[in-house]
Amino acid sequence: MKKDDQYELYEKARARTKQKRALFFHFILFLIGSSIFIVLNKIVKIQQDQDWFVWAIFAWLFFLLVHIANVYIMKRFFGKEWKRIQTEKLIDKHHKKLEKLEKKLEKEGVFSSHSSIEELNS
Repeated sequence: MKKDDQYELYEKARARTKQKRALFFHFILFLIGSSIFIVLNKIVKIQQDQDWFVWAIFAWLFFLLVHIANVYIMKRFFGKEWKRIQTEKLIDKHHKKLEKLEKKLEKEGVFSSHSSIEELNS
């Protein structure tokens, strides 16, 4: 394995570890924050007539679930590797279109087979 490949693998692993660490931190914050909401509502009796902590916890849970989906679904499937592959596909598609156009123009006699698209661009 080349040094560049090893470095790229290391960087991917490091970035993935950083994402998971941030998610774990978010989860711990969620547990602590939820406990604080319950204590404030039930023990400290802030707006005791309503169970507002339930809505606050569900709202925070929603954002935690979005964070989980982002780390385990979106980043894995739509990360840098996915972007690179999609970019290469678009470039290949563009080259095929250029080749088709060049052949069509050669057929119509607009330019000879000795000239190329690169020459026309310069």
